[in-house]
Amino acid sequence: MSEFKFPTEMVELPSKGLLYPSGHPLAEGKIEMKYMTAKEEDILSNTNYLKQGIWLDKLLQSMIITKFNYDDLLLGDKDAIILAARILGYGKDYSFKYNFPSSDIEEEVNVDLTTLKEKEFNASLINESKKNEFTFKFPSTGNVITFKLLTIGDDKEIDKEIAGMKKIDPKGSFDISTRLKYMILSVNGNYDKKTVREFVDYALLARDAKSFREYISSINPGVDMTYTHTTENDVEEDIVVPVGLNFFWPDA
Repeated sequence: MSEFKFPTEMVELPSKGLLYPSGHPLAEGKIEMKYMTAKEEDILSNTNYLKQGIWLDKLLQSMIITKFNYDDLLLGDKDAIILAARILGYGKDYSFKYNFPSSDIEEEVNVDLTTLKEKEFNASLINESKKNEFTFKFPSTGNVITFKLLTIGDDKEIDKEIAGMKKIDPKGSFDISTRLKYMILSVNGNYDKKTVREFVDYALLARDAKSFREYISSINPGVDMTYTHTTENDVEEDIVVPVGLNFFWPDA
């Protein structure tokens, strides 16, 4: 065992830990992370990780000290960990080039990442059993569903399923319907998976799906990555802070 101890920080989870089972390491609403070192920079420059698109997960797993099944992590909580990882690695100041549609001019944007806020999470929506399970009634048809917020494990399964369908139909688009099939747990009290999938494919109206996505966005814990930038023309523009390899390694 090395004699060196990594400095660490406790990071607050947007979900407050309320959507994890009692006794789960994340149920306390915090996660311990270490500062980035040369080991993590090796991950950022690992060509195999970059090609496979797994560099971000490998980076986070390397920096997380708290012991738990990484696949259990809610995607909204992952947002906060990504932000914390960047600040622990390279500090709070982040600069990037952005082309503003209103002026078609590229400007440099400088963001203090500590000013980005968590989305407000309404704990009153959690059911009595404290499960990751919510209810939604479609406005057009009146159908009632129960659904869950997705985890990293769910996201991996979704990617696998989409990749399989792409082999059959390379030009097809499957992301929206596949994600809905993983989120929706029951339809009008019926938890049968085949029924749920058939409902998404044949009975879920586009306008109802849109209302559902808007509702998900309103309740999903996470970080609001929107930043208001004042352009050179003195115009305030809201932009979403981009998260890519340069987010973690500014000189990449």
